[in-house]
Amino acid sequence: MPVPNIDIPPLLPLLPVRDTVVFPHMVLPLFVGRPSSLSAVREAMEGNRLIFLAAQKSLEEEEPGKDGIYTIGTAATIMRIVKLNDGRLKILVQGIAKGRIEAYPQEQPHFQVSVAIVSEPEFAELPLQVEALMRAVQSQITQLQALTNALSAEVMTVLENVEQPGDLADLVVSHLSLKIHQAQELLEVLDPVERLQHVNDLLNKELELALMQNRIQSQAKEEMSKTQREYFLREQLRAIQDELGGGDVKTEDLAELEQKLREGGLPDEAMKEALKQLRRLEGMQAEAAEYSMLRTYLEWLAELPWNHATRDNLDLHKARRILDEDHYSLEKVKERILEFLAVRKLKKKLKGPVLCFVGPPGVGKTSLGKSIARALGRKFVRVSLGGLRDEAEIRGHRRTYVGALPGRIIQGMKQAGTSNPVFMLDELDKVGGADFRGDPSATLLELLDPEQNHAFSDHYINLSFDLSNVMFIATANIMDYIPSALKDRLEVLRLAGYSSEEKLAIAERYLIPRQLQDNGLKPEDVHFSRSALQIMIRQYTAEAGLRNLEREIGSICRKVARRLAEGREGRTVITRGNLEKFLGPVRYQAEDKLGDNEVGVATGLAWTERGGEILHVEVTTMKGNGKLMLTGQLGEVMKESAQAALSYARSHAGEFGVEEDFADRLDVHVHVPAGAIPKDGPSAGVTMATALISALSGRKVDREVAMTGEITLRGKVLPVGGLKEKVLAALRAGITIVVIPRRNEKDLVEIPAALRRKVTFVAVDSMEQVLDQALQKTS
Repeated sequence: MPVPNIDIPPLLPLLPVRDTVVFPHMVLPLFVGRPSSLSAVREAMEGNRLIFLAAQKSLEEEEPGKDGIYTIGTAATIMRIVKLNDGRLKILVQGIAKGRIEAYPQEQPHFQVSVAIVSEPEFAELPLQVEALMRAVQSQITQLQALTNALSAEVMTVLENVEQPGDLADLVVSHLSLKIHQAQELLEVLDPVERLQHVNDLLNKELELALMQNRIQSQAKEEMSKTQREYFLREQLRAIQDELGGGDVKTEDLAELEQKLREGGLPDEAMKEALKQLRRLEGMQAEAAEYSMLRTYLEWLAELPWNHATRDNLDLHKARRILDEDHYSLEKVKERILEFLAVRKLKKKLKGPVLCFVGPPGVGKTSLGKSIARALGRKFVRVSLGGLRDEAEIRGHRRTYVGALPGRIIQGMKQAGTSNPVFMLDELDKVGGADFRGDPSATLLELLDPEQNHAFSDHYINLSFDLSNVMFIATANIMDYIPSALKDRLEVLRLAGYSSEEKLAIAERYLIPRQLQDNGLKPEDVHFSRSALQIMIRQYTAEAGLRNLEREIGSICRKVARRLAEGREGRTVITRGNLEKFLGPVRYQAEDKLGDNEVGVATGLAWTERGGEILHVEVTTMKGNGKLMLTGQLGEVMKESAQAALSYARSHAGEFGVEEDFADRLDVHVHVPAGAIPKDGPSAGVTMATALISALSGRKVDREVAMTGEITLRGKVLPVGGLKEKVLAALRAGITIVVIPRRNEKDLVEIPAALRRKVTFVAVDSMEQVLDQALQKTS
């Protein structure tokens, strides 16, 4: 709508405006610096002071073309002009009327445009709907002004007295902080009522933002006032303490401790207790006996990882690669860890599993825990439970005791620094039993139960600590010494000993590179031939694991390092022929199979903490009156097996060609060599019976046959444990036929196929089948 008394010509110089949109009736200053813009202003000043203002589409464009300028703009008059020192002009313009660019008759030295003025209808009498809309807009402007005080009193007076909806919309928009494209969209709405409706919607949003901003500022002001009051009171307290002679250092220490507690992520209950104890501490003298105890307690609370957790590595392929890098074979354990990761990937909140690795020493139980932590991307903590007899070692001492500290679990969590580490409880089977100091294994029941450990209670902390995100891994050599209630909470994964082929592969892939690095050698300094490694495995070590093998490799590496240090150059090759030169004479002539088939000597298989072993059971008879002698440090169960074997032989004497009254005139002596080593267990029952019947009948035992199984008085063969370890022991001794209970056939799947192909397994149900296989036929 043109302002009265101003005639707007059809051709006007164009001034592209970079960062604002000018509306009719709007008065604002503009800075002009571009050559084309200066030329347009000069032409306007030489004529009627009229110029056309249109916003450019891109703020970054320095000299916009016709396509870079909006077609709807505002015709304006230049009210004032000031020349600046840098050559620019500052002009004050007032919008007069809205217009549309029809054509660009001139482009140099500035744009001159043909303008069609856009006229809007005026209402002689406002419709009720339009009047209501205008009042709503004026009301919202009044509320916004009360919150922000952004408009002057003169502007508010003008807004209250505007009579046309289009004029009201333009005036309001000119005082709102809108983005360029939003303001241009409103300028291009030609219907005044529709434009006012858009403005009403914008005012609604602005009013909500202003209310929210005002609320935030009020809260911040209240918080600031509270903080300033606390600061003022603390400064007064500090001044009073200075006057009394000191206390400043204590106040600073406690303030720092309070800050640590607030930043430590303590749960509400723990935070409430910590602040309560902190207030007690503030009222104590630093010299008081309880002061240091209470301060230590609060430091423990501040340093525990209440809610700081590491992010799990959920890439299953990467985890598998890490597990394979660190350990050879152990497929069952690796599969379990990958299953945990897979479930963790699908379900965010998952309780940590409680695994237990059971196996002989040196098979990699502890190092596997470290590898699992690396694969999961978690911290690793190890606590040895071997010889632990005091419950307080796990649960901590109460703070009333001098020098009290948390138990090993809470200490381990602090050491980890996260709430979800991999926590290894080493040597679980070596935990001491119950006595006057408590039962440590009973304390572990709560710790290792996923349904209870979310609120683990340590006597020192005396607050619930969440251990449900921890992955607990226990290790043991044998399960027999672990209480049944604790055993029930464990997911047992058995790690049997390694075969010779597996030891050879592990030595080449892991042990030799590690020993070369530990002894400062390079691969070109020493080479181990496969035949030498095989001799080391069979004749210099006798173990289920790998510790002694690594020691022997380390011993050779040290001797090579000494040769190099003495100046003797050249590569050292370790062969079968020169191995004795480095390691000395062979240490183990393995418990090989017997040299000849003998009467009264049978080969049995045993399972110990060190893995599988073979036992040669010897039986001899002599004149006497039926006495049974047992030697070789046999345990109670093994003695009972010998009694059962003798009873079976007496009751079936006729079947084996033995005189039925042999017990009246013969004494029987059963001996198991390696007499200094204690032996126990039922699995030697069939071996004793075979050796006994061989001695009584005079039939030789086949030296190629080893056996295991428990015997009953009726001659039934019952299943036993540790089958894989026993088979490995048989292979080490060069035995290829193994007699096993038929009910142990299901356990053969745990033995690698490569090993099963080397052994002939004979499954039996009765003692008669054992004897058919083990005793040679009489000619």
